[in-house]
Amino acid sequence: MQIKMLGRAPYLPTYEAMQAYTAGRQADSPDELWLCEHPPVFTQGLAGSADHLLAPGEIPVVQANRGGQVTYHGPGQVVAYPLLDLRRAGYFVKEYVYRIEEAVIRSLAHLGVTGHRVAGSPGIYVRLDDPGSHAALTGPRPAQEPFRGLGKIAALGIKVSRHCTYHGLALNVAMELQPFERINPCGYAGLKTVDLSTIGVSISWDDAAGLLSHKLSACLAP
Repeated sequence: MQIKMLGRAPYLPTYEAMQAYTAGRQADSPDELWLCEHPPVFTQGLAGSADHLLAPGEIPVVQANRGGQVTYHGPGQVVAYPLLDLRRAGYFVKEYVYRIEEAVIRSLAHLGVTGHRVAGSPGIYVRLDDPGSHAALTGPRPAQEPFRGLGKIAALGIKVSRHCTYHGLALNVAMELQPFERINPCGYAGLKTVDLSTIGVSISWDDAAGLLSHKLSACLAP
């Protein structure tokens, strides 16, 4: 997998470049992993409901063809776009999502943070009261409060075309989190969003991007 650090990159041209790369792929085209951070932008997924976009204000809203609902991208967030041929990799979409989440969990573990999955809600969450706790989430989550005591630290939204992936994930490192209050993140009213800095982890964007890219390369290998 070829890793490309794009730095600060506008969302829409990056989105269009992913589409173009995927549309032009051949059987021997290399897999790539793009890492970047975007200027402030809300992106709405294919299933997105306008009701979840509460008060965008001056932040632009872009309709995207990924799965999922509305999310926010901004400075201080590592956005990773794996451009992967799943047929060549030898696994299906469900496992692909699992492997992405595993890469985030391993990245967080390297920093002393325990990441958790919540059934039916792609992404990675941390305990707000004790982010480093190794205790697993036990028992079913309350139906009306599936995220009680949790904060979302990484969001996923993917697209698969002709067995090839684009879009990807966003890991919150050290952001201005207020824009998340202008939406129902990923379609969940009241879901708290956190970043590494608010749970006591200090790491630069470059170091976080390097760590995440290493874990993604390992977890997504055939």
